[in-house]
Amino acid sequence: MTVPASTALVVVDVQNDFCEGGSLAVAGGASVAARVADLLASGTYDTVVATRDHHIDPGDHFSDEPDFVDSWPRHCVVGTPGVELHAPLDTAMFAAVFDKGEYTAAYSGFEGSSADGETLAAWLRHRGVTDLDVCGLATDHCVRATALDGAREGFGVRLLEDLTAAVDPGNLSAVRRELADAGVGT
Repeated sequence: MTVPASTALVVVDVQNDFCEGGSLAVAGGASVAARVADLLASGTYDTVVATRDHHIDPGDHFSDEPDFVDSWPRHCVVGTPGVELHAPLDTAMFAAVFDKGEYTAAYSGFEGSSADGETLAAWLRHRGVTDLDVCGLATDHCVRATALDGAREGFGVRLLEDLTAAVDPGNLSAVRRELADAGVGT
């Protein structure tokens, strides 16, 4: 499979804390990491970027008694192994990494910025990207939010659902409908 150079792959939050053994693990997360690495090795995309939860003090996003809707156990804390991309993924595999949520809750990669402070939308536009293929963790949270914001930003967006895993697979029908209503393809 070859994609046009104007299509970027956005890999959302495939981090240690979201994979098996992490503080907020998603079943199948490690498998997603391996499959995404295989896709990257295939050379299908000219432009690939990653997003990361990157928490310093996100306020009430963390809770000792989380509701798993607005509050969560501590995860992806800067300076811990949990914030790192899950092997075999590594930041060197990506043209840029966009960190989000340092001092507040952040679900969409479009809320993040690169090491030099550029937003994801601006970075993509500066490189002539018009379309996005989105994958990663978790389908029903950060992948969903990133895909929706990509569509709101005017990009053509396609969800690569076989390269995602959900916190609650029971939510996927509603997520698929919401994405389709926003113009996100599959």
